[in-house]
Amino acid sequence: MQTKLEAGEAIIRKSPANHQRGIETVGGRLYLTQQRLIFEAHAFNVQTGATVVPLPSITTLRKDWTLLFGAIPVFPNCLVVSSQAGDDNRFTLFRRTPWIEEIQKLKGMT
Repeated sequence: MQTKLEAGEAIIRKSPANHQRGIETVGGRLYLTQQRLIFEAHAFNVQTGATVVPLPSITTLRKDWTLLFGAIPVFPNCLVVSSQAGDDNRFTLFRRTPWIEEIQKLKGMT
């Protein structure tokens, strides 16, 4: 993991994942800590770098379809994370329900 963790912050869950950035599906790893959701792209993608979503900024979590070219539904394995800034981050990963449950638990949404 390249992203520096804050004092007292630890990884709770991690998984290979893809992040839909425009029409590109960026491969990498998704991490969940007590404070943030962090996606780090693999170095060989066109779009690299990390996407960090602070847990307090998350407004909704929902299951959706993975979209080909950002428009064509392909497979129902996408987790959409909406934030107060109006961003919808689309992460494709398997076993998304445990991710949703853990984020809701950390945010006190359950």
